[in-house]
Amino acid sequence: MTPALFVFCLNSLWSISYIDWHGNGYGMCKNIKRMNRFGISILTLAVAAFSGTTVSAQDAEGGKMTLKQCMQYAVDNSYKVLISGAEVSDARVDRLEAILKAFSPSVEAGSYGYYNFGRSVDPETNTYVSVTSFNNGYSLSGGITLFNGFSAVNNIRIARTSVQMGLDKERQTIDQLCLATMEAFYNVVYYKELTSILESQKANAEAALSLVRKQEELGQKGYADVVEMEADLADWNYKYIDASNKLADAYVTLKDLMFWPSQDSLDVDARMVAEGYEDPYGRSFMQENSDIDYTALAELNPAVQIAKNTLRNAGFELKTAKWRFTPSLSFYGGWSTSYYTYPGKEGYVATPFHTQFKNNGGEYLQLSLSFPIYDRLSRVSDLRRKKNAYVRANADYEGKMREVEAEIHRAVQDRNGASAAYLQAQRRVDVQEVAWSLNRRKYEEGLVSVLDYQKAADNYLNAKAERLNSLLQFYLKRSVVDYYNGIPYIDQF
Repeated sequence: MTPALFVFCLNSLWSISYIDWHGNGYGMCKNIKRMNRFGISILTLAVAAFSGTTVSAQDAEGGKMTLKQCMQYAVDNSYKVLISGAEVSDARVDRLEAILKAFSPSVEAGSYGYYNFGRSVDPETNTYVSVTSFNNGYSLSGGITLFNGFSAVNNIRIARTSVQMGLDKERQTIDQLCLATMEAFYNVVYYKELTSILESQKANAEAALSLVRKQEELGQKGYADVVEMEADLADWNYKYIDASNKLADAYVTLKDLMFWPSQDSLDVDARMVAEGYEDPYGRSFMQENSDIDYTALAELNPAVQIAKNTLRNAGFELKTAKWRFTPSLSFYGGWSTSYYTYPGKEGYVATPFHTQFKNNGGEYLQLSLSFPIYDRLSRVSDLRRKKNAYVRANADYEGKMREVEAEIHRAVQDRNGASAAYLQAQRRVDVQEVAWSLNRRKYEEGLVSVLDYQKAADNYLNAKAERLNSLLQFYLKRSVVDYYNGIPYIDQF
């Protein structure tokens, strides 16, 4: 990458500003940084390209991508984030345009030139002549609205609020994408660990089948026992293949959300489900119920902020509609000059151009006051529509507040429930592991039947699968609560 292209990427950073999870449909959180994450990603890519390297999240963890890296990759490559950034850029353009319209005049300059054939008025004598003439003129004019019912001021307020709404929508898009990526990532981790567990169980079944075949040769077991162990091994093989297929499907979903090339391989870092894993932020699995100001958290939620700003804009537009019944005052000024000659008039000598340019110049000032009298009731109709829009926006804001408050309540309850479920699942695994070990030893000694051994193995597998599922569910629910408390998903890891 050349230095010129690197500079272009840096300049592009300033021209670009900032998926609903199908499970619980949580809203957005407070205090998300206003920094343009898409712009940061462009800068990161530019720096890496300038240094001659390729940005790849898999370089960090020995070829395995962490959850944070997956979310960052999804944000960097999402067309939805790019579209949101373009919409924010449009809102900033609208804000600048509203400011210029309110505080700066419009200025126009013009020029013309034409030949006249036939009868015309002589500028020198103001009499009619019938010779060919050439006329050339220049003008400069400007005007500014001094008062138009505060519509210019309200338009500035609306544009400023629209920029904030665009940033909130952009953050909402990023957070929804991160939440969806997190869920898909956890699905991959679940099936990845499940296939590992099933592979271990399959190896145990193969060892048990080998043992029972030897016992059959020694006369300690019958052929029926061998058939039952073969059926048990076939069952484990089926479960393993089924889990492998679901793992492949989960990878497809994750790649799709990340905009990862489908033909490229992808591997994830599953350390968060490993035995003895400690949360890097020191967060505990035991969640205490603390006093939470649900209204304050809901008020700072981006979805609520969007509804609130929509209500504000509806209020500004209603005020503008009311002030449209007042007169408007405008000021104009201008200057013009002209040049003429008679190229077809014999013996005529035109006054020099610079002399005419100076002598024919003139200026004007104009103050215009306009009173609205009758416009087929368009102002009345517009006022009624703005009132209805304000009523709808207010109702939407109140409904969104109640909805987000309920989502926060549900998120806290789900997190606490997931915490309790995981702790219970952990105790269940401990018990089932002991039971499976005892039944395995008894089976090897011929003290229990094949069915009892298979049941113990199934119970142990189900307990480990449930523990894995409850752990990942707890991670997900905890992240949602942390998000409502002001920590963006991508900053939680």
